[in-house]
Amino acid sequence: MTGENLLGGPPETFLPDDPEAREALASGVDPATVAAAHPAFSLAWAELADRAFAAGDAVTSYAFARTGYHRGLDQLRRSGWKGQGPIPWEHEPNQGFLRSLNALGRAAEAIGETDEATRCAQFLRDSSQTAAEKLR
Repeated sequence: MTGENLLGGPPETFLPDDPEAREALASGVDPATVAAAHPAFSLAWAELADRAFAAGDAVTSYAFARTGYHRGLDQLRRSGWKGQGPIPWEHEPNQGFLRSLNALGRAAEAIGETDEATRCAQFLRDSSQTAAEKLR
């Protein structure tokens, strides 16, 4: 835990690490290869979403981001998350989920899904103000 919760709110949630997938991505293995070998690794999906968005393909970015987001939600729930509470950016394994959430909101906005984009932006701020600031 990064700090004691004195307000009695939900505890911080920390996703488990996947060293093999993390190291593969860090060493330059294509994110598609990493996602295929480690489909629960949200960071690979976030990287794919970012790449597709940068290439002007918002629909594909949306699909990749949604996959990373849902894989991250599954892991959050298995880690004790009850649908709310902090998901600290500072814990590196959380960054794949948070980046996928951000990418989903960005792609949703690009395809005209403004309600979803708004929900994603609020969810990101509620989960990690640091992530919301860094991913602007």
